[in-house]
Amino acid sequence: MFVELHLIQHFAPSNLNRDDTGAPKDCEFGGVRRARISSQCIKRAIRTYFQREQLLSKEHQAIRTKRLLGELADQLTGRGKDPDAALLVARRLIESLGLALAANQPEKTEYLVFLGRQEIANLADLAATAWDTLLALDDVAEDKKQDRKKKARSVVPGEISRAAYQYLDGGRAVDLALFGRMLADLPEHKIDAACQVAHAISTNRVTMEFDYYTAVDDLLPAETTGADMIGTVEFNSACYYRYLNVDIDQLIRNLQGDTELAGAGLKALMQAAVFAVPTGKQNSFAAQNPPSLVFAVVRQRGLWSLANAFVEPARPRDGRDLVQESIRKLDAYWGQMVQMYGDDGIFGGWVATYEPDQLQALQVKPCCRVDTVGTVIKRAVAAAFNGDPTQQEGA
Repeated sequence: MFVELHLIQHFAPSNLNRDDTGAPKDCEFGGVRRARISSQCIKRAIRTYFQREQLLSKEHQAIRTKRLLGELADQLTGRGKDPDAALLVARRLIESLGLALAANQPEKTEYLVFLGRQEIANLADLAATAWDTLLALDDVAEDKKQDRKKKARSVVPGEISRAAYQYLDGGRAVDLALFGRMLADLPEHKIDAACQVAHAISTNRVTMEFDYYTAVDDLLPAETTGADMIGTVEFNSACYYRYLNVDIDQLIRNLQGDTELAGAGLKALMQAAVFAVPTGKQNSFAAQNPPSLVFAVVRQRGLWSLANAFVEPARPRDGRDLVQESIRKLDAYWGQMVQMYGDDGIFGGWVATYEPDQLQALQVKPCCRVDTVGTVIKRAVAAAFNGDPTQQEGA
């Protein structure tokens, strides 16, 4: 079973996701330049929203960090262990897993690791249980990085290493189950993502704009004129099409068969995807603009991104503004896809928008319009876990 989420979201002037030069990210699509927000940026906003709005308990969240050493040491110190000894024990346990610490920053791992909070807590429990053994080990002599990894793993007793490996099971962290992970040194402990998130691209052609700003010193002498700081900031304004999908079976597998938690996770994901906004330059632009259309689909097969609805860029026309025209084009493209491929395997689709006059195909079964985003989410989650289209009659 799969759930898809399609959003139309128009942002006021903003710079939500910057490239290496500080300019808003963009791309070419349909032969013209489009605004873009990367999938990584969107996923970060979703994970942050989980935490801020407490959509999931802490034990069902993950941490992406290079500072695993300090986190483990802090948990050991919180149990009354000596801080210096805690750092040593934590380092030996981490290295026993084959995770190398950075040569120039030994307090950090070489790369970001994505671990469930429960995985980290279990590793701290193991370190506390095996405290005396880990503390008594001889230090590994400095050598080539690869040699040090092998030696560090070899000096830790096998039963401790095996126990540590067993704890790397995802810890039933929902964000980890959704977005997956790859550990370069531990490929056998990778987790395949249950959720695919597309880069958001603008439905319209964009051009980059520049804000020339000046700042004046508050203590500037009265007889003096001029600015004490000048510069430029790039920005744009665009109407975005956003898309993600979730493999429900994969999500349940990643959460160790916990169907109830998977349902709660899907609901949290959909809420966060709708309401989370990237934070880039928000203090300068305050582009807090919620989606104009939210459309959820539950299906058995045949995933459809609707991005090609906008191969020809949307633009105001025939009395419709940009948002209205984007919704109209999305609706028309959905109708074309259903006509060409049929709706076999689609259990249902629910759409909420404040522009219902632009809808035609999205109001024909298996789709229907509902009043609120909350109803879209509620019915999509129910259908995804019921697997029974008859449950949706009259929705």
